Amino acid sequence: MMRTLFLNPPSFEGFDGGAGSRYQAKREIRSFWYPTWLAQPAALVPHSKLVDAPARDMSIGDVLPMVGDYELAVLHTSTPSFPHDAKVAEALKAANPKLKLGFVGAHVAVQPEQSLKASTSIDFVARAEFDFTIREVAEGRPFEDIDGLSYRANGQIVHNRERAILHDMDRLPHVVDVYRRDLVIEDYFIGYLQHPYLSIYTGRGCKSRCTFCLWPQTIGGHTYRTRSPGHVVEEMRRAREYFPQVKEFFFDDDTFTDHPKRAEEIARGMGKLGVPWSCNAKANVPYETLKALRDNGLRLFVVGYESGNHRILINIKKGVRLDRARQFTEDCHKLGIQIHGTFVVGLPGETQETIEETIRFAQEMNPHTIQVSLAATYPGTFLYNQALENGWLRRDSEDLVAASGASGAQVAALDYPHLSHEEIFDAVWEFYRRFYFRPRKLLEMTGEMFTSPNMFKRRVREGAEFFRFMMSRENRGEAPPTTVATGQSAENARARAHG
Repeated sequence: MMRTLFLNPPSFEGFDGGAGSRYQAKREIRSFWYPTWLAQPAALVPHSKLVDAPARDMSIGDVLPMVGDYELAVLHTSTPSFPHDAKVAEALKAANPKLKLGFVGAHVAVQPEQSLKASTSIDFVARAEFDFTIREVAEGRPFEDIDGLSYRANGQIVHNRERAILHDMDRLPHVVDVYRRDLVIEDYFIGYLQHPYLSIYTGRGCKSRCTFCLWPQTIGGHTYRTRSPGHVVEEMRRAREYFPQVKEFFFDDDTFTDHPKRAEEIARGMGKLGVPWSCNAKANVPYETLKALRDNGLRLFVVGYESGNHRILINIKKGVRLDRARQFTEDCHKLGIQIHGTFVVGLPGETQETIEETIRFAQEMNPHTIQVSLAATYPGTFLYNQALENGWLRRDSEDLVAASGASGAQVAALDYPHLSHEEIFDAVWEFYRRFYFRPRKLLEMTGEMFTSPNMFKRRVREGAEFFRFMMSRENRGEAPPTTVATGQSAENARARAHG
């Protein structure tokens, strides 16, 4: 095996654009997802090293001294971070000209040729599901023999045949061994999860067809391929042993509840371990399954409601009716299951009237916390192609994050004839204000602060950071990427939608 470095590259301060964040942007409070998409191939390559530079506050100056120890570097990139990541690649190659360097991630999966043309420092791109592609590169196999690889040969860019999709997910080793070896779990914060938390995937893909959701349309696909319950529970047993300080485990599958009986079986295993856990869910889980999950340690669902308007839900192919979402939410409240609800402003069909409908719907559902995101047009998604065809992308910018001042905060990318990007952006702030600054919600969130000294300190810190961001005039035109008014953060698609 080649000596291999897996790198989540240095980026803007506080920028969570790494191999775990579905919605790559700078958060107004510190929020980082685990770099699971890099940890998985790292687990397949013996004696490799995973470095998560943003989570460790590492600059390029901190990373460069280590590259001389490696023969191969694999960098995870995203659409917002790609130009910066290409510069990091050039710096790594300058420091070690013998280094073979490749990119992975949704952006290069859908734009491999453009990515290779962007910099000669990028030797190859591993497309789509890249775990075993990277292992074969690390084994030193000739590039022409590796499925799923794009690379240069004789001055030309070559795209090998697609790699067959992985169905036996139990072939993938546990990522928690890499977490223990290379990561500091206290670096990872998500506002709606208890700290410290730990997240893994128990499967890949999502059978839903949401037009804006990133991973299923670029890497994971629309078939939910899962690890066996025993494989998952064994990893959780190890994780509990490795990290006794963890307060909550999170299953980051696009829609963990898509296979209810499997979810119940994993839940029973979690119940025997006695650890609290949370997951992504669609707002259609039957009551009996909800109760079984709750009885075995489920604490919280992340639920993509997206909109309170029926026509918009049809436009984005959400696959859940408003009346079903209402029943699901009522059942969760009855069972004491908390909900972090995610909403998206600016989807096709959005008007000032539909925004008002969605705000009222969110107030009616009253999830514990919310995320309000701007509709994000990531290459490879149906929404991106739809925006191109209809001329909805802003004429002055196609960026997803603000480049000015290297801030990395999200911008409103869509501009409709009947609804401007300024109006869409302003709606995010109005949404948060009207959801959180209600007497009922203020009382609820204030009461939560007094449940423990740690919770009090955490909410005060997060609240101060959030309001500083809200009041900053220099952020005018940039959105609070995936955050709630008390500092709760989510990711997306990241716009994050589950199901």
